[in-house]
Amino acid sequence: GVGGFVANKVIKKKSPPADIIDGKAIAATIRLEIKEAVNAMQAKYKKAPGLAVVIVGERKDSQTYVRMKRKACAEAGIVSFDKDMPASSTQEEVLQAVKDFNANPNVHGILVQLPLPKHIDEQTILEAISLSKDVDGFHPLNIGALAMKGRDPLFVPCTPKGCIELLDRSNVEIKGKIAAVVGRSNIVGMPAAMLLQKRDATVTIVHSRTPGAESIVKKADIIIAAAGSAEMVKGSWVKSGAVVIDVGTNSVDDATKKTGYRLVGDCAFEEVKFVASKITPVPGGVGPMTIAMLLKNCLEGAQRMYAP
Repeated sequence: GVGGFVANKVIKKKSPPADIIDGKAIAATIRLEIKEAVNAMQAKYKKAPGLAVVIVGERKDSQTYVRMKRKACAEAGIVSFDKDMPASSTQEEVLQAVKDFNANPNVHGILVQLPLPKHIDEQTILEAISLSKDVDGFHPLNIGALAMKGRDPLFVPCTPKGCIELLDRSNVEIKGKIAAVVGRSNIVGMPAAMLLQKRDATVTIVHSRTPGAESIVKKADIIIAAAGSAEMVKGSWVKSGAVVIDVGTNSVDDATKKTGYRLVGDCAFEEVKFVASKITPVPGGVGPMTIAMLLKNCLEGAQRMYAP
């Protein structure tokens, strides 16, 4: 009767929480696979992949990231080549550092740590990186190939590549699904949308000028949130059973933490986890995948050089 219906409603309110997609564990598996491939390369060609990082200036966050990269490289058997330059370096000097690594046959990937100091033109520096060593995948020719049907870039940008890898390794079907990408940056949103489309998803990009973003996102089977806006995607935005990949890393004030802040994603995790079927946490979701994909790109660059 009526009473039963009401009781039913109350019980249904909290569905079981989503499966957590453990990016840390998946990245660890990938790093082991890379290590095995590097060992095989060493045995066969007596060569190891080399990754060069150019860092200009003393930004704390950049240095932390670079330190993590160095450690990850060492563990996987990838040789690190580093160029730490003072913030006062001229554009010419930074260009020269890139050109030297372009010419070095032991370097298979070149990474320029962004942002660069204001007086240096980012575009000029990034376009100087040899296409075959562009492990960040940001060269316009790599992005152009990514956008075109029937063509493949030499390298796919690390974070979006990591998002797709998380979906694949969590057995999420992409083909024929409706996907929403929240955010249209050159680094994540735009290439993520192109990758999903290459995999036969139907893709909508939602951004800061999109009216009625919520109703668009709510139609999606797969959501990639990469807007850089703390907890913007609410539980009410998400279709029941959708898969959510949260790329955001935002610090919000939290007096209970020693640091005074905590990291949150672009999704309101505590809400979304009761609607989604699978979700990545922040931290420990997409973050560890970015470095794993960088190592993978570097390995692929070396494989192309030694075993064409």
